Amino acid sequence: FLDLCHSGNTSSQDEQGAAAIYVTQLDKYLGGSPVQYREVQGCESAKFKSYFKNGLIYKKGGAGSGFTHVETNTFNIQRLLHVKGTKHVTAREVEVSWSSFNLGDIFLLDLGKAVIQWNGPQSNRQEKLKAVLLAQDIRDRERGGRAQIGVIEGGQEEASPELMKLMISVLGQRTGHLKESIPDDKPDQNQTSIIKLYHVSDASGQLLVQEVATSPLTQDLLSSSDCYILDQGGSSVMVWKGKAASDEERSSALSRAGFIKAKNYPSNTKVEVMSEGGESAMFKHLFKSWKEKGQTQGLGRTHSVGKIAKVDQVKFDVMELHAQPKLAAQERMVDDASGHIQVWRIENLELKEVNPSTFGQFYGGDCYLVLYTYNRANKQQYILYMWQGRHATQDEVTACAYQAVNLDNKYNGAPTQVRVVMGKEPRHFLAIFKGRLIIFEGGTGRPGVVNPDPGARLFQVRGTHEMNTKATEVPGRASSLNTNDVFLLKTHQNVFLWYGKGCSGDEREMGKAVADLLSEQDKQIVMEGQEPAAFWVALGGKAPYATDKRLEKEVAPHEPRLFECSNQTGRFLMTEVADFTQDDLDEDDVMLLDTWEEIFLWIGNSANQYETQESYNSAVEYLKTHPAGRDPGTPITTVKQGHEPPTFTGWFNAWDAHKWSVSQTG
Repeated sequence: FLDLCHSGNTSSQDEQGAAAIYVTQLDKYLGGSPVQYREVQGCESAKFKSYFKNGLIYKKGGAGSGFTHVETNTFNIQRLLHVKGTKHVTAREVEVSWSSFNLGDIFLLDLGKAVIQWNGPQSNRQEKLKAVLLAQDIRDRERGGRAQIGVIEGGQEEASPELMKLMISVLGQRTGHLKESIPDDKPDQNQTSIIKLYHVSDASGQLLVQEVATSPLTQDLLSSSDCYILDQGGSSVMVWKGKAASDEERSSALSRAGFIKAKNYPSNTKVEVMSEGGESAMFKHLFKSWKEKGQTQGLGRTHSVGKIAKVDQVKFDVMELHAQPKLAAQERMVDDASGHIQVWRIENLELKEVNPSTFGQFYGGDCYLVLYTYNRANKQQYILYMWQGRHATQDEVTACAYQAVNLDNKYNGAPTQVRVVMGKEPRHFLAIFKGRLIIFEGGTGRPGVVNPDPGARLFQVRGTHEMNTKATEVPGRASSLNTNDVFLLKTHQNVFLWYGKGCSGDEREMGKAVADLLSEQDKQIVMEGQEPAAFWVALGGKAPYATDKRLEKEVAPHEPRLFECSNQTGRFLMTEVADFTQDDLDEDDVMLLDTWEEIFLWIGNSANQYETQESYNSAVEYLKTHPAGRDPGTPITTVKQGHEPPTFTGWFNAWDAHKWSVSQTG
């Protein structure tokens, strides 16, 4: 549930107070579960606007009520609407005069039986389309479908003489030049603003508001017996009410005027009010991690000294991928990994094909390109993975990106490009190597090159079957061990296979299989707690290591977020799209989809080069500045319009795979 309380600019204090009382009553009636939003005319949130897909019209005067009667289907009308926005359209009544016009926006002259749309010479295609939808909405909802719509291009007025004649009869002859365009949107400051959490308590007998933390926030800061105010640098204020908080705390948690006035924030500051258990997706997104009540922990991810992310231990059934697109997206699996693989290493800044016998072996001193080809709907699809070694030179990293562009062009831009940071390989990447994925910390896989002898080498093996297993080299010290995993210790004399107490039988089997890939020598099985002296000597002596079997950490259930990346207004802006659908993907722009585990950049067919380049930089900056302290190594995947993999489409309800092909041929 959610309550939206909207205040018009000319509404009285009494009316605003009455609305607040009704919201409180409605909230109680619904058991305190709705999230409450306070909206102010002209400053509505993207969520509020998303419920009015054809746009919002601000009318002068009162709305239809017991006091003010508003008629529909009347044609004795003369008004001028100033239309702004591409994703969220608003139309404001302005003075019926040429002085209200400007070169960059769209204006609707509503004359009852006719609606004339005048497109500013600097307005773009998307704005024109949205304005037409708004004009049709006025015709259908307010005129019962009985009104004519005409369109004038402001830069070619002479092409519409009859419509211009009608406009001049109402507005008079135009004198002088029209005003320059006004920027559509302000950059969203929410991302970079400092997040502060305030504690609201009446334990001392009087209500106190006290700052308790700044970002990144953790869920354990919230106590059920109190209320809290989360302040996003004044761009929005969120109020959280604990279930066991006193009535006084709950009712006064946001003495709206008090807190906002004390902070010198504007009166139109966005306010959300929510109860424990009914938090909004945006609220949860501001926390480093969030666990829902009753959520099972599963095996999730373990954070060890070696900083290697624990792979999900749920066996992936590829048949469920087709039946449940969202599952496929969450698991980040496009297919059952049975496609064709080609691997190249960057050598002397050029591509050198890797021998298939060494597929799956990646060295930290190298960069690789992996092209995966698979079939979907009888059509070949491609994923191009760019794996960057931690110790590769900057020239090699640059060459990797350059060669990826060349390969992409060779396949006419069809491949989905995925940047893979060493140690953060996505699930599908693991699956295509069928349990043979081995990550060496340093060195190179180039033939003929002798890598430095590190003495003892320690590998951490994780996975329960060939679809989710990898071995990663970690520092050869006892502190790198983890009770939840299998480790392979390779010295000049011995090869030890160490089984932690927390690992399963399946993990041990995969450990044996990977050990055979790393060494043909006989393996000495070592159980945790029964290590021979030679084992500890090879690791430089005993040392404390991760022995807590409860290290497993749940994946935060963060809702996906979609942003439009555009420079259509002359400045590069990222604008969030609330309650998004496939229709929100604008082929003139680049869209950023944040699923928390991965960032997708969707490139529209008509997106310009500047937007495409700037979007990648913005994605990196978005991760760096995220208030929840996001991992900067989060994979960033580039997807082209018409070539979307299931890992992307699964986040959209009722995805239409033929939408683009129909629009391109029609």
